[in-house]
Amino acid sequence: MIVTMIHRLRSLSLCFLLASSVMACSPTVANRGNMVDEEKLEEVKAGESSREDVARILGTPTQVSTFDENTWYYFGRSTKQYSFLNPEVVAQQAVEVHFDDSGIVTKIAKLDPTEAQDIAPVDRRTPTYGHETTILEQLVGNLGKPAGLAGKEGKK
Repeated sequence: MIVTMIHRLRSLSLCFLLASSVMACSPTVANRGNMVDEEKLEEVKAGESSREDVARILGTPTQVSTFDENTWYYFGRSTKQYSFLNPEVVAQQAVEVHFDDSGIVTKIAKLDPTEAQDIAPVDRRTPTYGHETTILEQLVGNLGKPAGLAGKEGKK
């Protein structure tokens, strides 16, 4: 009886170990932005479709141009990641839609994401004014204050 139970526990633990190792190997897929379907993109026609048509067909844009509100961008990226490894880009897409002043599509362009430039962020801090507390002040700062009085000072 006990031997049979031990064999069952071993089999159960082996199945659990096997299932957890298989699940650890499956990737985590993340979709970000708006991956536009080719069929939907073909529905948008230059010279015919309006802003409302584009928003209805493709959805709201990922970004409206900062300098020209008549340019909409649709960016999308799909990545997969195995456990602790860096994510791998599976697919990415960038579509640019231009409108004239009356809101009619003038041009639709698929942008090549490989031509994008990497922008290095500036590593600096914004100066703040006031007292900068040192580590020593943080460690020793509350030594002279009893715990009960520190909380009651603000409650009057």
